[in-house]
Amino acid sequence: MFRSALTPEYHFLGGILAHAEPLAALFTPTVNSFKRINAAPTVSGATWSPNAISYGGNNRTHMVRIPELGRFELRLMDGAANPYLLQAGLLAGGLDGIAQKRDPGRRLDVNMYEPGSAPAGVPRLPLNLLDALRAFAASAVLREALGDSFIGSYAKLRMQQWHEYMRHLSEWEREHTLDV
Repeated sequence: MFRSALTPEYHFLGGILAHAEPLAALFTPTVNSFKRINAAPTVSGATWSPNAISYGGNNRTHMVRIPELGRFELRLMDGAANPYLLQAGLLAGGLDGIAQKRDPGRRLDVNMYEPGSAPAGVPRLPLNLLDALRAFAASAVLREALGDSFIGSYAKLRMQQWHEYMRHLSEWEREHTLDV
């Protein structure tokens, strides 16, 4: 597809993909959310959750699935997302994509869970809430769309939750790092 042939819908998609890393702070707002999107494949070979910033056809291994013409499904969000913030984030990223005529890149028709199937250079989603919050706080586009006050307050609240989580030892840490 040539750049000049891109429609506003594809520019909107390009904006969402371009801002996926900071948007992850809104779309996957808990520590546990990142255990879902960065989960290892199951015995069946799938988690049905994205781990990269990509789009494809009727393929659930991508962050955006396009099952048919004129429709796309965003697969990054989880049930913990605030529906109002989710919509505001989508509009901020998508409208920036239209304004800046962002190209979403080429469609990937590969299984992103297959080792070595993802082409080089496909960006990964944040590994944890801390990474997403850092990208969120640094995003000029989201700051302009949502406001400094909101960005600061939201980042502060979620950062407090991150720090609280980090102060606790997990069972794995107890088993593997404590001397008995």
